[in-house]
Amino acid sequence: MVTRIVNASVVTPGERLDGATVVIEDDSIAEVLPPGIPWPDADLTHNAAGGLVVPGFFDIHSHGAVGFEVVDDDPGAMDAICKAKLAEGVTSYFPTTLTLPHEALVKTMESVACYCEEEKYCRAPGVHLEGPFINGSSLGAQNPAYVRKPDIDEVAELASIAPVSEMTFAIEVEGGANFAGELLSIGIIPSCGHSRATYSEFRDAYASGLRHLTHFCNQMTPLHHRDIGLVGAGLLHNDVRIELICDKVHVSPPMIQLVFDRKPIESILLITDSMRASHLPDGFSSIGGLDVIVRNGEARLASNGSLAGSMLRMNQALRNVVEVTGLPVEDVIQTTSWNQAREMGLGDQFGRIEAGYTADIAILDPATFDVSAVFVGGEKRM
Repeated sequence: MVTRIVNASVVTPGERLDGATVVIEDDSIAEVLPPGIPWPDADLTHNAAGGLVVPGFFDIHSHGAVGFEVVDDDPGAMDAICKAKLAEGVTSYFPTTLTLPHEALVKTMESVACYCEEEKYCRAPGVHLEGPFINGSSLGAQNPAYVRKPDIDEVAELASIAPVSEMTFAIEVEGGANFAGELLSIGIIPSCGHSRATYSEFRDAYASGLRHLTHFCNQMTPLHHRDIGLVGAGLLHNDVRIELICDKVHVSPPMIQLVFDRKPIESILLITDSMRASHLPDGFSSIGGLDVIVRNGEARLASNGSLAGSMLRMNQALRNVVEVTGLPVEDVIQTTSWNQAREMGLGDQFGRIEAGYTADIAILDPATFDVSAVFVGGEKRM
């Protein structure tokens, strides 16, 4: 099967080629042709009409959308969420859990494993376990009833049901610093979040291999001139990768600008941290069993006003960063897929519009960044 995408503005990390043609053979990109080169014969032609042809997005931190959460005891939840994510241009989705009882997490992993048997919308390469090993004083929208101490055996059991790619935990809790090394030993990326760790405690976990911070600036120790905390650690250490929710609510535009000015772009990972009300209008919702009110596009706990995930979509996150920083889209695009693919060990397959890479592609309106088409493994799925 040969597919050609014509009249394309190809945007791949560090490069942009307008008027190009992308040739796909089966599930892989065969070549990218500059303007003026005759189009090869193809079984299917898609006219991008000048749209931005970008690598399909990786959302490595998202709880849900369209009224569903990954942790719902509902066999249709994963299908519904992944279909919604596909509409954002996401081709690799990492379903993200919450702080819940072990039995509920087991059911979640079983639901993910079931979806992975077909993956009829976007891919689901691995799960992001957020909690339950967090600091009870930095809950955000996590449920305090189910917070517990790190237990590598519990994680290993969950990972035996469906692959686990990343785990968010608080490094200052009992055994936290060593837990980073334990996770790495079984192939899981350790990430610090929902934490009140000092910089000294960060250094201990860093020595055990910690190189990732969950939803940077949110539910972590802020920058202070006598203890730079986790925010300071993320800014100071170039090799620490940070997740950034660029909805202009969780992180203000000046902070977005500061991060992109200070951090190497290869260490920035855009995420949505979207919750079940994403893709829906304002109103009442919930997260992990906690009541939420969505007003003016912001999701907050009804009990105390804490942010409860976001309404953000990945294509909007990209647009926001381009608008705030003024950086060219070919630079920012690295933070939506290529960086994530490399961290997840998939950098030789995903994240570039280049010969030999898997044909996971999103096509965006160049003005609004709205998604007009999505290909997964060369198959047009939207």
